[in-house]
Amino acid sequence: MVTKAVMAVSGLIMVGFLVAHMYGNLLVFGGPVMFNEYAAHLRTIGEPMIPYSGILWVVRIVLLVSVVAHIVSVVKLWRRSHAATGTGKRYLSKKRRFTGVQGTYAAFTMRMGGITLALYVVFHLLHLTWKVVNPGGGHEPYERVVLSFQNWWMVLIYALAMVFLGLHLRHGVWSALTTLGANTSPVARRRLNLVAVAVAVVLVIGFLLPPFSILLGLVK
Repeated sequence: MVTKAVMAVSGLIMVGFLVAHMYGNLLVFGGPVMFNEYAAHLRTIGEPMIPYSGILWVVRIVLLVSVVAHIVSVVKLWRRSHAATGTGKRYLSKKRRFTGVQGTYAAFTMRMGGITLALYVVFHLLHLTWKVVNPGGGHEPYERVVLSFQNWWMVLIYALAMVFLGLHLRHGVWSALTTLGANTSPVARRRLNLVAVAVAVVLVIGFLLPPFSILLGLVK
């Protein structure tokens, strides 16, 4: 139960980060000045009481701890399931039942989606943070983002990652809230389903708006 709770809490912390990250991405519609000032402000929050990039490093550490805790919890639960069933599969029947939350396609792609998202996060850091992968060039944050997503293949990679993110969130949010005791009745279960779908849809659309707008020339 503790392991499930750790996985739920760490997952919700990451969802909170995604909401904040999506908000920051949408500022690209405000133009280069607004977006670059936002990027710079992330490093100066709290000055002079807090050192330069202090808050940003706190967020990074909390996020890193959450990611590690989430992965460790997943591995522990998978091993426990494997030891109990001898297969590690959620269902032992030959025919998968795609009914209910546990039977949704999102539930069956949690492991694959998690691995895909982890690989994409590494690529994302190489792209926009460490500038190892920088197809469009550019120095300022706004310039790097716009020049990068003028390449259709970058938008395709991003879109595929967001599809997996949506599937992961749809099931993960429901599972996390259920673990923390929110699934107490049929009515609550239906509400949790709506919340999970809403979170997944809003985040996926919010993340996809900037790259597709850039690709279509709506943001230059």
